[in-house]
Amino acid sequence: MPPQRPGDFEQQVLLAVWRLEGAAYGASVRDELEERTGAGVAQGAVYTTLIRLEKKGFVQSRLSDPTPVRGGKAKRLFRITAEGRAGVQEVRRAMDRLWEGLPAPESPTGDSV
Repeated sequence: MPPQRPGDFEQQVLLAVWRLEGAAYGASVRDELEERTGAGVAQGAVYTTLIRLEKKGFVQSRLSDPTPVRGGKAKRLFRITAEGRAGVQEVRRAMDRLWEGLPAPESPTGDSV
């Protein structure tokens, strides 16, 4: 049976968590998404998605040590699981198959990539 496939926004969140390598928490994931996509992301959407991904087994979380910056509160840190990596990789393979044989996307300047 192929791995479970995450939805579009779930994929983006998973990739951001993977990039942040253990330093992923709600605000850092949002910042990574905004920086890489150039689009605004609602903080609530990120937290909701992280919780859903954890229920699906795509990420795991743990509480950090309390930090003085947060008034002694701990952060919930997330890391991608093997199932999460398999899920985004399966989606990538599927998308590659769909793109196969189509012209390369054009760059913003109109040149082919």
